[in-house]
Amino acid sequence: MKSDYRQTIPPQWSVMSRIFVALGDEHRQRILLLFEPGERLNVGQIAEVSTLARSTVSHHLKVLHEAGVLASEKIGKEVWFWIDRQTLETTFTNVLDYVREST
Repeated sequence: MKSDYRQTIPPQWSVMSRIFVALGDEHRQRILLLFEPGERLNVGQIAEVSTLARSTVSHHLKVLHEAGVLASEKIGKEVWFWIDRQTLETTFTNVLDYVREST
């Protein structure tokens, strides 16, 4: 074993941790799967095809956004969301690099 398991998580892993926690919820996974490549959706569009209330969808979008899974832009009164591909690619690459180095 390289180091003490009780050691704190490295700071650079805190972003990854938030992403994995956000993606650990089945409702948020379903929301993420709604997005077609390059597509932007607002809370109303997601709520229309969801079994969740609009306020619940808003909560899940907030969690995904704060974790870095989704990016957003406010246009008028609507907030449009899309998958933050760069953040996810960087996170998953970092995890894969760590796994490859550890084997």
